[in-house]
Amino acid sequence: MVIFDSMKLLRGVFAFYINSSIHVALAVVSLLTVTVLEYNLPISKELWAFVFLSTLSGYNFVKYAKVAGLHHRSLTQSLKTIQVFSAFCFALLVIIAFILPIKVLLITAAFGLTTFFYAVPFIRSKNLRNFSGLKIFVVAFVWAGVTVILPFVEAEIDLTADVLLTFFQRILIVVALILPFEIRDIPYDGLNLKTLPQQLGVRNTKLLGEVVLLFCLVFEFFKDESDVAYITSLLFFCVMLGWLLVISKTEQSRYFSSFWVEGLPIFWLLVYVFFNMF
Repeated sequence: MVIFDSMKLLRGVFAFYINSSIHVALAVVSLLTVTVLEYNLPISKELWAFVFLSTLSGYNFVKYAKVAGLHHRSLTQSLKTIQVFSAFCFALLVIIAFILPIKVLLITAAFGLTTFFYAVPFIRSKNLRNFSGLKIFVVAFVWAGVTVILPFVEAEIDLTADVLLTFFQRILIVVALILPFEIRDIPYDGLNLKTLPQQLGVRNTKLLGEVVLLFCLVFEFFKDESDVAYITSLLFFCVMLGWLLVISKTEQSRYFSSFWVEGLPIFWLLVYVFFNMF
C-alpha cells in the first residue's frame, strides 16, 4: 500500500513537472546555457531566471488561457494548481524584470508579443498559430532569439557572422524538435493549419527533419571559430534527435514528445559540459 501511494505521488509530481511547463522551460534554459558556454558570455544569473520564468509563463498562457477562460468554474485541481504556480512564477518574473537592463526587456517584449499573438486572435479572429504553416517557424524564431540573441544583448557584445550562423542553426534545431509534436498532433490539428505533416505526409516530414539537421551540422563548418567539444556535442544531439524523429508516429506514448524529445536540449547541454571537461 505504501509503495502504491509512493508511485501515485511520483506520477503526480512527474505529470505536474511536464504539464506546468517546467520541463520545456529547462530545455530553453539549456539552449541558452549552450550559447553562453560556446561564446563564453558573461551573463547575469537574473537572465537565466528570467528566461526560465518567461518560458514557463508563456507556455502555460498559450496552453491554458483559453481553457481557464471558458471553464474557470470547472477546472480540475491539477489545472488550478498550475494556474496558481504560473501566477507565482509570473510575479517573480515581474520582480526580476526591474533588475534587468531596459534593452534586454525591449528585446524580450518583442518575443513576448509574438508569443501573445500566437495564442490571442488579432486579425479576423485569427492568431499566429492559425496562419497556414506559420506555427512551427514562429516558435523556432522565438526560441532562437531568446537563447542566442538575448544573451549577447545583455552581455553588450556585438553580433558577429558566427553568432548569426548560430542563430540560424538554432532555428533549424527547433524546427526539427517540433516535428515529432507535429506528427503526433495530425489527428487533432485542423486542416486549415496546413502543418508540415499535413502537407508533406509523415514520411516526407521525417525526411525534411533529417535534412534540416544535416544543414545544421554543415553550418558549423562555416564558422570562423568553433571547438571540438561543441561540435561533438552538437553531433550527438543531432543523431539523437534524428533517431527520435525516425521513430516518431501519430500514435505516440504519452511522454514520447513532451518528455524525451523536449528534453533533448538538456541532454545536449550535459554532453557539451562533459566534453568541455577534457
